[in-house]
Order: sequence, then C-alpha cells, then structure tokens
Amino acid sequence: MKVRRSLAIKIGSIPWMPRYLPQIVMGDNAIQTVTRNRVTLLDIADLPNITIKVPGRKTGALRVTRLLAVPDGDDWLIAGSYFGGPKMPAWVYNIRAADQIEIVVHGETSTAVPTELEGDERAEAWQKLRTVWPNFDLYEKRTERRIPVFRIRPV
Repeated sequence: MKVRRSLAIKIGSIPWMPRYLPQIVMGDNAIQTVTRNRVTLLDIADLPNITIKVPGRKTGALRVTRLLAVPDGDDWLIAGSYFGGPKMPAWVYNIRAADQIEIVVHGETSTAVPTELEGDERAEAWQKLRTVWPNFDLYEKRTERRIPVFRIRPV
C-alpha cells in the first residue's frame, strides 16, 4: 500500500476526526479551486475517486461532489458514509432521485446509471470498498443508520 494512502487511513480512523469534517471539506474545496479541480485531498492520499454531477432533487440545480470510489470492472462503487456521521450526505438523496448522472473520471465526463445495492450485492460491494478504505468499518460502528452503497455504471 502506498505511504500516503496508509497515512490517510490512519488519520481517517482518529475518533474525533468527524468533528472537523466541515473544515476538511473547506480545505479540499480550496485545493480544488487552486488547482482548477485537477487535485483533491483524495488524490493527495492516493485514493481512487470520481466526481459525480447530480441534479438536486428539489431545485434541479447541478450538484458536484468528489467521492472516494472503488473501481469494479468498468463500474464504480461509492458509499454514503459521511465519516460515520448521523446524517445522510445530501448527495445520497439526489442520486436516489436521479435516473442518470454524469461522472468525471480522470478528466473524462460520461453519463452513468446509479443503482443502490441491497442484500448480497451490497455485501460484496462493501467488502470491495473496505479493501481500499478499511475505515468504512469504523464508520459503520459510529452510526446507527445503514450506510448506502451504490454501483455507478457508465453508459
């Protein structure tokens, strides 16, 4: 495992880290602004990621979110963990309401279909997510809500 990813996993496991999520997001936004969206904290940590572009379910305004994402063949797996916080990330509600979304992978934009996974399919995807980011186990313990898992399939 790469050194920066190992360090990110260690930092991500610190119990008080979720308290600083707003500051982490602000810092990540600043990095993205300075680099014109070419680099994020996920890139610095050597973690695979995609950008999702989803219309807001209420406003229809385009919402852009960079997420840790695990490649699974041509598909991507993402989880609405929010560091194991009690609230569901807003993007989860938007993606549930969308038939199609746009994704950006390595600068290439494409259309994709999101599917929320359940049962054995979710369990298998969860294990794949954990291989890249073991802290998903901690997040699952921190929250009482079920962390949603999605398959993002480019079309």
